[in-house]
Amino acid sequence: MNHYFIWDDRLGISLPALHQAWDRFSEAERTYIVARWEDIRGTIPDRVLAFERIINVKQAELFEEEDFEVSCGINSDIAELASRINDLHIWYRINQEIENKRHS
Repeated sequence: MNHYFIWDDRLGISLPALHQAWDRFSEAERTYIVARWEDIRGTIPDRVLAFERIINVKQAELFEEEDFEVSCGINSDIAELASRINDLHIWYRINQEIENKRHS
């Protein structure tokens, strides 16, 4: 039943990959999807913390760096990590949408 989720290397979690409308899934499939998403969703705060730790290291590097081009690269890395954190926060909120569909 893992075909309902695909691994996302950028975020480090599996994401829902539902290829049909929610109401077309059987009750068993819906239950599995919601339960599996809850397991995955529970790992999101740890992923955010891991990215935040990397950002903190990069910020310390940036503070010490004097080469402009290297500083730009570090700044770009920080921006990408912040973007990942933002995306994880969005995915974390998806649970409410799934739950609302489940009880519709």
